[in-house]
Amino acid sequence: MNLVKLSIAALGLACASVCSAADAVAPAATPKGETLVATVEATAVVTAIDQKTREVTLKKEDGTEVTFVAGEDVKNLAQVKPGDVLHVVYGEALAYEVKKGGTTVAPVTAVAGGAAELGQKPEGALARQTTATVVITAIDPQAPSVTFKGHSGEVRTIKVLHPEKLVGVSVGDTVELTYTEALAIKVEEAPAK
Repeated sequence: MNLVKLSIAALGLACASVCSAADAVAPAATPKGETLVATVEATAVVTAIDQKTREVTLKKEDGTEVTFVAGEDVKNLAQVKPGDVLHVVYGEALAYEVKKGGTTVAPVTAVAGGAAELGQKPEGALARQTTATVVITAIDPQAPSVTFKGHSGEVRTIKVLHPEKLVGVSVGDTVELTYTEALAIKVEEAPAK
């Protein structure tokens, strides 16, 4: 299985940009939403491995080395040899949509993952997605900031990065959030010399 860049569609209560990107363009416009995505990729080479202690040393792209003990959940560690290449992709996304009215909805989280079959090089992916709806309780255009309340009553104020995007957003509007984070790891054989 080739390492597939995980596309991430979504959310959680990492609201730091919730109202900073509502796409409203005029006071009469209906607030909309947006998806913000970030990914990081890294590659490292296995320089040493002790199968008995499960200690693995990796040489990162910048030349530094890091050593760690692989947990028991790494089922195919015996397939890893010095020179093998480890690829890691981490991504997260926040999608939100501002809506007129509505009510808060408690966060719901779903987790999914998979791993290589026994006897293959280690690889796997894990993703977690959380959805929730919060209500806007205050907007301070001078700060600029937005205060919102979640389903269990928690209140949070966030700074708005682009105050012009608050046009059309009002106290009482709800924000549907989806926060997703995913991690994919794959070990490939050392390149032939």
